[in-house]
Formats: sequence, C-alpha cells, structure tokens
Amino acid sequence: MQNFDFYSPTYFAFGKDTENRAGELVKRFGGSKVLIHYGGGSVVRSGLLDRVKASLEKEGLAFVELGGVKPNPRSGLVYEGIDLCKKENVDFILAVGGGSTIDSSKAIAAGTVYDGDFWDFYQGKRIEKALPVGTILTIAAAGSEGSPDSVITKEDGMFKRGASGDAIRPKFSILNPALTQTLPPYQTACGITDIMAHLYERYLTNTKEVEVTDRLIEGLLLTMIHEGPRVISDPFNYEARANIMWAGMVAHNNTCGVGRSQDWLSHMIEHELSALYDCAHGAGLAVTMPAVHTFEMPHNVMRFAQAAVRIWGCQMDFEHPEITAKAGIDAFRRFLISIGMPEDLESLGADSDDIPKLVNSLLYGDGGSGKISGFVTLDEDSCTKIYKMMV
Repeated sequence: MQNFDFYSPTYFAFGKDTENRAGELVKRFGGSKVLIHYGGGSVVRSGLLDRVKASLEKEGLAFVELGGVKPNPRSGLVYEGIDLCKKENVDFILAVGGGSTIDSSKAIAAGTVYDGDFWDFYQGKRIEKALPVGTILTIAAAGSEGSPDSVITKEDGMFKRGASGDAIRPKFSILNPALTQTLPPYQTACGITDIMAHLYERYLTNTKEVEVTDRLIEGLLLTMIHEGPRVISDPFNYEARANIMWAGMVAHNNTCGVGRSQDWLSHMIEHELSALYDCAHGAGLAVTMPAVHTFEMPHNVMRFAQAAVRIWGCQMDFEHPEITAKAGIDAFRRFLISIGMPEDLESLGADSDDIPKLVNSLLYGDGGSGKISGFVTLDEDSCTKIYKMMV
C-alpha cells in the first residue's frame, strides 16, 4: 500500500425530508447570502425548490437563483454564475440536483474567488480556495456530493475535463433517497453504471497488497449488483434507493481509493463521447468500460480474474486464467445491458466515422500530450483500437 493523506470533512444529513434542513445547515457552515444552483424540470415541478427556499427563509438567509444546468455541464453557465456571485456578494453555493449541478456549483465556487479564468483549474491547476458549497442530491450517480472533483465541458471546442481540490468538497450534503424515486429507469441505470465505474476505476490498480480497499470495492460492487435490478423493477423501493445512494457517495469520496494507484482511462475515453454526442455519462461508460477492460486485461490477467471470481461468481480456471478474466468482463457487460444500458456506439447514438475525431480530441485537444495513462498507457493506436471495439 502507498503512503496517503485522506481528508473528507463533508457533513451528511441522510434520510427522508432532510431537504428541509437546508437553511439550518447553510447557517451552520457560515452562509449568509446563498446562490441556489439547479437545473430545472423536476426540481421545480416536484416542489423541491420551493421547500429549499422556504427552509432558507426560515433561517433568515438571503438568496439568488441560477437554473439551467444541463447534463455534461457547460462552461458558459459557470461564467454566468461567477459573475452573479460577484455582483450579489454571494458567500455560499447550494447545489440542488445531481452530479452536473454539483460540478457546476463547484466550478462557480472556485471561479468566484479566483482572479484568472476558472478553466485554468480544468487544465491542471489545483483548486486551493473556493466559496463553501452544500448539496441536495436528486440522483445517485456521480458521487460529487462527497468528492473533491468536478467535471465541466468547455463549449469552445467541446472539451470535457476535470478539476480537483479539497476546497471544493461540499461542506454538507443532504441525501434523501426518496428524492430519487421518480427518476426514469434509464436515468437510474445510468447512475448505477457511473457508481460501478468509479469502483472499477479504483479496482484496476498497479499497487500490490491492497486487500482492504479491494474488499471494500468488491462489497460495494456486489451491493450494486443486488440493488440495481431491485430498483429498476420497483422504483419506489426506498431501501434499495438508500443503499444505492450511500454506495454512490462511498464509491467516489476516495475511501476506496486511498493507498493505491488508480485507472480512470474509461472515464477519459468516455468524456469524449458525452462531449461530442451529449449522451448520458453513465450510458457512455456502459459502452466504454467493457472495451477498455478487454484491452487492459493482458496487462494483469489475474486482477481481472480476481474480479471475475469475487464479484461475478465465475469459476477460476488456473490453467487458463484469461478465460476467467474474460468471463468476468462479459458478466459485467451483460449486467449493464440487463438494466437497460446501450451496448455499442450505434445504440449510444454515436458514429464510428467520428473515431479519428474522438481520438484527436482525447489525446491532443486542449493541450493534450498525445498519451493518457492509468492502469496502462495509451497512445493514438491503442485508443483507436478501443473505440473500434465499441462498434
């Protein structure tokens, strides 16, 4: 196991009706003028936004609003939010929505107290200072409610990139599983896929002797395999929703990733798909991960064989472990399809003729070096092969 520092101070309020504590928690963490940031749609129609406003008003907190966050959140709205926060002297940002809203809120929080262009953080500059952020989660997926990470799409060139820093870890996150019960099955399945991706990205490690975090990851993946089909068949199963929501947070606040190298190649490769086609991130990952894992498998057959046995219940073939490893990848792919995820580029709405464009943007766009690294290192030829495996 590698040396590590781990700091995860987010306060979690979990359970039914906890959104009514928004004002109390904003005040507890020092807010006095709040930006309520949200997408729209169900947050407004369900009355959630009105309940949040009432909670803030009860505590005597002033607020301004900025809606309009889209999936794969855009840089344009981040700039708008930064300008609004500066103009209105906002000192706290409250994200009401899913990962896209939370990521947009984090970008605004960092950009408001920064003299330069917030995109600097999405080109590698570490975020050291930001306005405090709180969240009210409406979909279990991205894990941004407990993480120090944010992903934004730059509209000039449609580059989808990430930034990180403990300064943007939420001060608090309100997690009410009941708020996810009205999600369409497709969105629920996309969230399940994203959570499983966060776990696999950490499981695929080159670090030896990491049994504790291996077992944590395996347990969470087994939870998703159990609860995923339950919640797809019965969307109002509160207990299944609750287990998925907490698993989504634990999967991405890096509890499972400390002391080990991580992969993230599937995420990097998928980001090009969701940037170009505006597809759901989880759906893109469902197509991307089996291809990436198949390409990576020869690098460490036994790591994939271990996953196959411990997670997917495959029988170990000690003479031909590659057979076991492949069986595990196939089982993962079948599971994703069974919950309604796409299985190839065409069913994702992508065009195989765009593969050269995807590879170029991935490796060279926005200052890229021509290679990306994780569990293995990929160049132009290997990235092209992986995208072709998705056809």
